[in-house]
Amino acid sequence: MATGNESKLNELIELYDLQTTYFKSALDGISDADRHNRLNTKANHIAWLAGSAVEQRYEMARQFGQSEKQQGNELFNDNKGIQDNETYPTLETYRADWDRISPILRDALVNATDEQLAVKIEMGPDVSYTVKEIIAFSSYREANIIGQIALWRRLLGYEGMKYM
Repeated sequence: MATGNESKLNELIELYDLQTTYFKSALDGISDADRHNRLNTKANHIAWLAGSAVEQRYEMARQFGQSEKQQGNELFNDNKGIQDNETYPTLETYRADWDRISPILRDALVNATDEQLAVKIEMGPDVSYTVKEIIAFSSYREANIIGQIALWRRLLGYEGMKYM
């Protein structure tokens, strides 16, 4: 039975659960040698995309009082974009960090209070969003990142990601 709080975020939690699995599926079988491959473009490579998604989950968890950081935090904190000539963590490192934070953040989302969801976060001059709005945007962004990794799989010659 859903709690009152869970029903407020039920659809987002359902997406969260799907994306928790899809993220790992998108990374499945990709070699560490390919994690930095940009196919001679300026596009974000898989290592940056994956780390950015992991960082986003840790950042959301910090909104609920968690203080943990992913192992590659210094490469992503303060919304850093891709940095040329950096060696990003392995995909296995990202999977481990993802597996560590996902249940913690899910629990925070399920148990979020109205007060926590209504907290305004300043994003710049005259721009603020509630935690609930940031959770919704983050869900969208996470799905987008998973889709980009799925495209990279095909561009790099891997089979399509599995959804089951």
